[in-house]
Amino acid sequence: MLRPIEIKKDLFYVGVNDRTKELFEGHWPLPKGVSYNSYLLKDEKCVLFDTVDICYSDAFLQRLKKALDGKKLDYLVINHMEPDHSGSLGLLKTQYPDVRIIGNARTLDMVKGYYGIEDGVTAIKDGDELPVGVHNLKFYLTPMIHWPETMMTYETTHGILFSGDAFGTFGTLDGGVVDSQLNPDKYWDEMIRYYSNIVGKFGNPVQKALAKLGDLDLKIICSTHGPIWTEKENIAKVLALYDKLSRYEGDRGVVIAYGSMYGHTELMAEAIAAELAASGVKDIILHNVSKRDLSYVIRDIFKYKVLIIGSPTYNNELFPQIEALVSKIQGRDMKNRIFGYFGSYTWAGAAVKRLAAFAEASNFEVVGEPVEMKQAPTEATIDGCIALARAIAAKL
Repeated sequence: MLRPIEIKKDLFYVGVNDRTKELFEGHWPLPKGVSYNSYLLKDEKCVLFDTVDICYSDAFLQRLKKALDGKKLDYLVINHMEPDHSGSLGLLKTQYPDVRIIGNARTLDMVKGYYGIEDGVTAIKDGDELPVGVHNLKFYLTPMIHWPETMMTYETTHGILFSGDAFGTFGTLDGGVVDSQLNPDKYWDEMIRYYSNIVGKFGNPVQKALAKLGDLDLKIICSTHGPIWTEKENIAKVLALYDKLSRYEGDRGVVIAYGSMYGHTELMAEAIAAELAASGVKDIILHNVSKRDLSYVIRDIFKYKVLIIGSPTYNNELFPQIEALVSKIQGRDMKNRIFGYFGSYTWAGAAVKRLAAFAEASNFEVVGEPVEMKQAPTEATIDGCIALARAIAAKL
């Protein structure tokens, strides 16, 4: 039986790790797994914050029972209704039929829709409070981070924020669950990948949420994925990272994402990268979209200020994986990016035209002349790639 992990007096971790699932939400790779975090606060009233994926309900319920140690479970606070967190709700209700479910109006509508539960629920509004003994809970609605019902719960006595999916990461918790018990370095890139792919579209709602939380004294952040943040410098880094990403601010660097069927378009990407390096740009990342899952490409586009895309023409359209990448970028409402592009064709060119349309629709700042190649690289092609790289380096 898994035992609960005491985070601090009265606060227990009752979550689980998923090292089996290959794709998060059916399409984001999980090479390092993912955790589903749930927390129990014990006081005069016992409060559970979120549940876990139904696949792990047995371990979760055992851990919860051990943590309660014979006490009654009074409340379940639902900060987010996505099934990787609410999936065990129905089973929880069978074991704790008197538990009262706390959520906002949108939450309770989803509780009814997903699980058919209408009784024993309490709707809260933004700023409402719930005293449970020594501890006092205050609720903050944070819609569209990243569902319309999402909210956060702040424990005012000890400065504990139960943040739902916000400030979470991919990656399992391998032994330690608190940042002071582990090396957090391995989670930062996974936090960016998590944010950029899951939350990336919702920069404005994230900014509103950060403003709402701005005056709170945050001592502990309990997210539903990844480590529990307790170290002052880590909490500051987490908040700064979310602020930067939600403003779509990129570091000085270049992402070159390209498709290539037989290597000719790839040669153009290599020529551009070489000239960028010769011009003093050190952070250059090349992604062959046929070899690299797009979640990592999206992550790096959020990290760096410049994006260069190259594509061969395929069936008079963009290369399929480039088409998918362009769609994902547009779906995240990306802003503040410098953009360059290049393409190739054998008998009828279309890729460069399609990338030009993408640039216009995205309102990216286009720098340099796009390079279009017919069939194989020539000296003129390489000269064009060099000129494009130099223009972008000068802009940086």
